Amino acid sequence: MDDIDRFLREDVGKKGDITSDALFTRQTARAVIIAKENCVVAGLQEAKRVFTKTGASAHLLFKDGDAVRKGNSVMEVQGLVRSILKGERLALNIIGRMSGIATETKRMVQRCEKINPKVTIAATRKTTPGFRMFEKKAIILGGGEPHRYGLYDAILIKDNHLKMIESIEEAILKIKRKLPGTPIEIEVENEADAIIAARLNVEIIMLDNFNPQTGKKVVRKIRQINPGVRIEVSGGITADNIEKYASFADRISLGYLTHSVKNKDFSLEIFKN
Repeated sequence: MDDIDRFLREDVGKKGDITSDALFTRQTARAVIIAKENCVVAGLQEAKRVFTKTGASAHLLFKDGDAVRKGNSVMEVQGLVRSILKGERLALNIIGRMSGIATETKRMVQRCEKINPKVTIAATRKTTPGFRMFEKKAIILGGGEPHRYGLYDAILIKDNHLKMIESIEEAILKIKRKLPGTPIEIEVENEADAIIAARLNVEIIMLDNFNPQTGKKVVRKIRQINPGVRIEVSGGITADNIEKYASFADRISLGYLTHSVKNKDFSLEIFKN
């Protein structure tokens, strides 16, 4: 059972779509999914899999990552009425959610690249349980970076780690001893810790909740010590102030891209054959 199977099971349970099953037998129909607003569309491949699993066939009219306009049809669906209606809401939920994330990511990427073409916009682990892989894919489709997929694929020493360790030096050196050669990222909340991390040659320093003026000053000092270190900024960064960070950051991570973005609106229109 894959994720799409689980999502369908959540909607149909053990009894199925009891309304459609009571109303229809072998009647067939066609349907189109229509964008109700301008956006970067995402989730079409996943929606196609939904309809395949319900017994319908789907044809994509755009590719994931394409810019679509309000009124564009993005997918055609053919099959039994019951098969189309069974997958309708799940398909629309996936497309709407992923398109919302991809669209906002693209907006931030375009704004920041005008200032610094090398800066990347990244996601965080502030994702919907069970839907993380899809949300991270939407970030990529919007031109962003997925960052960590989980606790298993990258070292990131955070504030709560440091509260349980004697010092920032001890935390970094302990990781270096236990996981030699593994890139280390560390989150710092003040200039002193940032300087220590730079001197210990970590690969990435994340400035957490620094205002743009202080962040720029600290980054200048960090790079005097360790010119090759990557600088990530996070915390308190919004669409209103992100451009102030773009000039000195290598990566800007934004939790709101996955936890607060508004879905894009799509609808399914069905027609008798």
